[in-house]
Amino acid sequence: VQLVESGGGLVQPGGSLRLSCAASGFNLDFYGIGWFRQAPGKEREAVACIGTGNGETYYADSVKGRFTISRDNAKQTVSLQMNSLKPEDTAVYYCWVTRYGINYWGKGTLVTVSS
Repeated sequence: VQLVESGGGLVQPGGSLRLSCAASGFNLDFYGIGWFRQAPGKEREAVACIGTGNGETYYADSVKGRFTISRDNAKQTVSLQMNSLKPEDTAVYYCWVTRYGINYWGKGTLVTVSS
């Protein structure tokens, strides 16, 4: 199982970024997926998740209406569209997949929101 994130970087407040996660070594169709983040000095937190099947989604209150998670099982990719970014969104963002209680993580991509 391998998860490789991309798309992080420096963006001004109010800007947008799109994170992508390329999955390999397993069939993404059967896994729940999500994005977590960890800011300096803080615990890792769930940002957005999407299940298998009907694709039920979860968003942290702090990102509702601004972030959108999506999956493309055919391309084995997971994406996170982030709009109206705020300085408090600054963190390392991690791709996450899970099945039967077994979790896999990417190495993370840094998002910095600053003027």
